[in-house]
Amino acid sequence: MALDKATVARIATLARIRLSDDELAPLAAELSHILTWIGRLNEVDTTGVAPLASVAAVSLPMRDDTVTDGNCADAILGNAPVAAKGFFAVPKVVE
Repeated sequence: MALDKATVARIATLARIRLSDDELAPLAAELSHILTWIGRLNEVDTTGVAPLASVAAVSLPMRDDTVTDGNCADAILGNAPVAAKGFFAVPKVVE
């Protein structure tokens, strides 16, 4: 799939990337090359191949799901730059 400069400019606009006119032609060629390579991957016969989530057959250790009250608010608030009345204090962001 060949991309032209207008298509690359449109993609850059949608991605909020500012490109000069000099950058469009090389980028169009590079993106076209990438899309051609992806098209070649679609031609690979994968019938009979199970999908993989990981190449390592490892299962994660499980722990008991026990409910606790935590009881460590002071330790957690000790990490806060500013705390007030038992809560994290943050600057006002809405005016």
